Amino acid sequence: MRLLEGEFRNPSGCAISAVISRNGERMSGEKIIESMKPMHERSNGLGGGFAGYGIYPEYKDLFALHIFFSGTKAREECEAYLRGALELVKAEVIPTRTIPAITDEPLIWRYFATPLRSVLASMQVDENEYIARVVMHINITIEGAYVFSSGKNMGVFKAVGYPEDVGVFYRLEEYEAYSWTAHGRYPTNTPGWWGGAHPFALLDWTVVHNGEISSYDANRRCIEMYGYKCTLQTDTEVITYIADYLLRKQGLSLEEAAGVIAAPFWDTIARRPEAERRELEYLRTVFPSLLITGPFSIILGFTGGLMALNDRLKLRSMVTAEKGDRVYIASEEAAIRAMEPGAEHIYAPAGGEPVIVRVREGCSL
Repeated sequence: MRLLEGEFRNPSGCAISAVISRNGERMSGEKIIESMKPMHERSNGLGGGFAGYGIYPEYKDLFALHIFFSGTKAREECEAYLRGALELVKAEVIPTRTIPAITDEPLIWRYFATPLRSVLASMQVDENEYIARVVMHINITIEGAYVFSSGKNMGVFKAVGYPEDVGVFYRLEEYEAYSWTAHGRYPTNTPGWWGGAHPFALLDWTVVHNGEISSYDANRRCIEMYGYKCTLQTDTEVITYIADYLLRKQGLSLEEAAGVIAAPFWDTIARRPEAERRELEYLRTVFPSLLITGPFSIILGFTGGLMALNDRLKLRSMVTAEKGDRVYIASEEAAIRAMEPGAEHIYAPAGGEPVIVRVREGCSL
C-alpha cells in the first residue's frame, strides 16, 4: 500500500539553501526562490521561509520588527506596548500577494524602531540586549502576537506553505539582499504553523535547520536559565538562542561556537594538537548542556556573513559551491545549480566542520 504525503514520517526531510556575495553586492530574491524548487519533495507544505540581509538600506540603523498577529486586538495591545518601549519610526503591513497556495494568513506587520536612549541609560543595557528583551516579552506575554524577525537591515519572511509559494506570497523579487537563506519544512515532531516555520531569528541571527534535535529538552532548560524562552513550538528555535548566547553574550568566535554546538567526541579531542585540545576541552567543560545532538545541518545567518554546520556525525546532507564572488550552500547540489548552473568547487563539509563566509572588509552593506 502506498502511503500518501503526510501519512508517513520522513526524518531526513526539510531543505536548506543560501547564497552570499563576498563583495556585498545585492541580489533579488528570485534566485533563492528558484533554489527551493528542485528540493520540493523535502517539504510537505507545512512551512517555508526566507531571510534576507541588506534589504532595508533606507532604515539600516533601525531595528525591523516583523510580527504576526492573530487579530486586531493582539495588534493593538502589542502596539501599545511598543509605543512605551521604543521610538516607532514607521509601522506598516508587510506587502504580500494573494495566491491560492497560501491561506489562513495572520495579520503581518513590520515596525522600524529604535530603543529610547533614556530607557537604555536607566536599565544600563545596550540596544541589542534591550531589543532581545522586548522580543521575549511580546512572545511570552501578549497572546496572539509573535515577533519573528528583529534585526537591523534584514528580515525574515515565513509562512505555512511550500517555500517557492512563500517567496511569491511575500513578493521577494522586490527585495535585494547581499545574503539570502531559505528553508522548506517537513515537520516531524512539532506542529506546522506560521510561527513555527523557519528561519528562526533573534536580532540579526537567523537559523535554518534540517534535522531533529534529540537534546532539545536539555538545551532548552539550559538556555532558559539565561533569560530566553522557547515559545514557538519547534525545536529549532533553541539553536537561535544558543547562537545568540554564545556569540553575543559570551563573546565566542564562530569557530568556538561551532566547537560547542557540534563538539567532537572526547576521544577525538584527545587526538588533537595540544593547543586545540585544550580549547575544545574547555568549551565542552564550560558549555556541556549546549551541545546539540541528533542529526542536523544548519545555516546561521548574521550581519555580514553565513556559517554552515553539520552535526559531528554528518547525518544530514549539505554541500557548498562558489562562482565569482558568490558562495552557495544547500542540502543538495541541484539547488545550487538552480541558482548558478556554472557553480564550481562543489564541496561537502565534514561533520562538525564549520564553513564560514564573510563579506569582504570594506564592502558596503
